Amino acid sequence: MTNAVTYDFRDTAVLVTGGTSGIGHAVASAFGRAGASVTITGTRAAASDYDTDLSAFTYRTLEVRDPDAVDALAAGIERLDVLVNNAGANFPDGRDEWDPDGFAAALDLNVEGAMRLTVRLRPALAASTMAGGASVVNLVSMTAFRSTTIVPGYSAAKAALLALTRNLAVHWAGDGIRVNAVAPGLIDTPMTAPMRHLPDLLDAELAKGALPRMGTPAEVAAAVLFLSSEASAFTTGTAFAVDGGYLAR
Repeated sequence: MTNAVTYDFRDTAVLVTGGTSGIGHAVASAFGRAGASVTITGTRAAASDYDTDLSAFTYRTLEVRDPDAVDALAAGIERLDVLVNNAGANFPDGRDEWDPDGFAAALDLNVEGAMRLTVRLRPALAASTMAGGASVVNLVSMTAFRSTTIVPGYSAAKAALLALTRNLAVHWAGDGIRVNAVAPGLIDTPMTAPMRHLPDLLDAELAKGALPRMGTPAEVAAAVLFLSSEASAFTTGTAFAVDGGYLAR
């Protein structure tokens, strides 16, 4: 028995920041398989600088903490149907997020760049003719809902990005632009890979969910595609948790 869902995003322009690995790459790949024209961003000079095959996408170098680079990227896009703000990380530049400068760096990396890019792309998104309207999907985190003493800056940034999601959804409703968030739980990605060497920490995190396993990037991507599709045309300003029951406990 199968109950697979497929989407048709032909003639759709999609931009995924941080699309070179992990969740971002899974999202970009899923849109590509659905027929979309996908642009991804990464911090390296060229797509060939990555071990992953990125030949299916248009690649743009982007450091989201560089306002001029963000503005330049946005200025070159006339029409955009889907924006996925995925770029981000914890411990920016290896800094302690309990240090005020490290905390500020986490906000800069994980929310301020996304806010700037999204606002700069408003005209391109408003020009979309996609059924259901243009879509912005922000990748947040379970740390936006519950405290974490390891990455307080990342947590604060994701909470701010969730609040921005709700505000933009209301502010841009008249422009035909929907804005939602996807909140992953513990997902098996390069960012969480170090936890496999810390079994006590990993087991403690897994115990917080109802499903005793890590999620996959593809499971997160499925939620992003739903929120970007005509099937969710009446959905905006919400957070879709892909968390294995983490918030249910």
